[in-house]
Amino acid sequence: MNHPRTLVPHRYLAIGGRGPEDVVADTRGRVVTGVEDGRILRLDRLADPVRARVTVLAETGGRPLGLELLTDDSLLVCDAERGLLRVDLTDGTVRILADSVAGEPLRFASNVVALSDGSICFTVSSRRYGLEQWIGELTEHTGTGRLLRLAPGADSPEVLLEGLEFANGLAPSADESFLVVAETGACRLTRYWLTGPKAGRAEPFVEGLPGMPDNLWRGAPDGPLWVALAGPRVPPLDLLHRASPAVRRAAARVAVRAPFRPTGTIGVLAVDDTGTTVHHLTRHRSRFRMVTSVCEAAGHLVLGSVWESGIALCEPPAPK
Repeated sequence: MNHPRTLVPHRYLAIGGRGPEDVVADTRGRVVTGVEDGRILRLDRLADPVRARVTVLAETGGRPLGLELLTDDSLLVCDAERGLLRVDLTDGTVRILADSVAGEPLRFASNVVALSDGSICFTVSSRRYGLEQWIGELTEHTGTGRLLRLAPGADSPEVLLEGLEFANGLAPSADESFLVVAETGACRLTRYWLTGPKAGRAEPFVEGLPGMPDNLWRGAPDGPLWVALAGPRVPPLDLLHRASPAVRRAAARVAVRAPFRPTGTIGVLAVDDTGTTVHHLTRHRSRFRMVTSVCEAAGHLVLGSVWESGIALCEPPAPK
């Protein structure tokens, strides 16, 4: 892991809604995000602190998390309450693509990508805990996260991979030979092969991350894969994960009732398709907390947070 450099914030932009959990950028440097009350927002003119604008594009009727912009002016949304959605950004129409898997209701859909063959792949963080009790999943360490695929024309998704520890961010390699899945509860990135002799198999991609990975984002196909670190590693939590299931369940019951406040340590990573760290940026005692997403737009690194009521614009790292 490279020695981390300081993450330098330029300014904070309030967006009129709480919890922009995922941020994604379009080709015009605009950012799209979803907030706690179900609205999908577009943030424009980010480089101009006076003329920055927030536009409501749609309302999902649930809690939007991971997003994927499509070329036909539509948006894929993982909604923690409603499942996998497709939103028409021209008129705000919302369509449910999947809300169950083999008869089991979809809960806590987390992040989504569209592949060039028309497949849609997405993650489910937990089959036991919903978004409002996410800390219970991290504490109990249930390993009930999943990677799913909705094939073109299919009515229901198939399970590609299960047993994941809080499956979260998702991104394809540049050549779409594999997917990278963030396992928040294990502080690692996992690779799932789509093609080649290992197709259908999973293996570690980057282990021993310095924090808990959340959403992933790749801009240009030849660009790095950005990883948001929602919080630093917590040694007592690592130790708890080695305890018996009964002990973890008891701890989870306490955790979901305890008040939570994120730490002031934030960070982001960028890795290439070999799993090599290209950038590692971090900041201690940050006023902007719990970074759950990162993208590049308008000459900035843009940070999203499930905790905050706005986004942070930061200085991008110098090219290597």
